[in-house]
Amino acid sequence: MGPQVRCLGRGRVEGTGSYGAGLSRHLRAKGVLVREVNRTSRQHRRRYGKHDAADAEAAARALLAGEAASEPKGADGAAESLRSLRVARRSAVKARTQAANQLHALLSTAPERLRQGLRGLPTGQLAARAARFRCDTRSSDPVAATKFAMRSVARRHRALSEEIAGLDARIERLVEEAAPELVALDGVGPDTAAALLIAAGDNPERLKSEASFAHLCGAAPVQASSGKVVRHRLNSGGNRDANRALHVVALNRLRRDDRTQAYVARRMAEGKSKKEAMRCLKRYIARETYRAILLDAGVRVPPG
Repeated sequence: MGPQVRCLGRGRVEGTGSYGAGLSRHLRAKGVLVREVNRTSRQHRRRYGKHDAADAEAAARALLAGEAASEPKGADGAAESLRSLRVARRSAVKARTQAANQLHALLSTAPERLRQGLRGLPTGQLAARAARFRCDTRSSDPVAATKFAMRSVARRHRALSEEIAGLDARIERLVEEAAPELVALDGVGPDTAAALLIAAGDNPERLKSEASFAHLCGAAPVQASSGKVVRHRLNSGGNRDANRALHVVALNRLRRDDRTQAYVARRMAEGKSKKEAMRCLKRYIARETYRAILLDAGVRVPPG
């Protein structure tokens, strides 16, 4: 049996981060150069309709015009593992919040003799007390029914808290193993590091420069000049979760780091607003975290 022949063609895949992830992974394993194709615009669909032939033609035209030149994220390493764990954590946090709201709502409408001793308790203490209720399941008394309902919701809240704690521990362990340089930076915790790693993907070398990473995180300045007024505005695009992570790092440093406080004060003295100064700070943090991500991935860090 001869050597395996690898395909050296080109592939254009839409939705490489969702439904097209499996196809994109399979094509890359076969040696196909995969490029991300954005969904066709509304104007194109309004003119030609929505069907597979039109979408395929639009994808081919986008590639020939150079509009589909971005390499998709590799979904075969620590970043993809973190993404899956954070998806589970996000849903668990949302469900726990819903359970906490339901627990307080049940208490606010409960009979007065049940509310005594529970009114004003924090959510954690209320859930702990309600989870230990002894209930008469055969009684039609509203107190017994409310106690049974509160116990059910409280135990759900406790189970979700344990699930979140387990996911947090696994995320923290994975981040420390995959990105020691990143978590060593000032103000970067496991959650913010995970968000930045997911944004960069398992192949951060696909990003041509730290400016590309800043643009991906929505931290790059956007021209907003008009006439004689030359200015930049905040970027509302990009990966908003990564942008939130950069903002958290900036707030952590601004709270306790003297150099960061002096930097923001100097920018504001130049006439920038607080938001513009924070945008400049996040741009600097994006440059620093990008270099750390490359070091953790074993990629040569460009000079500068």
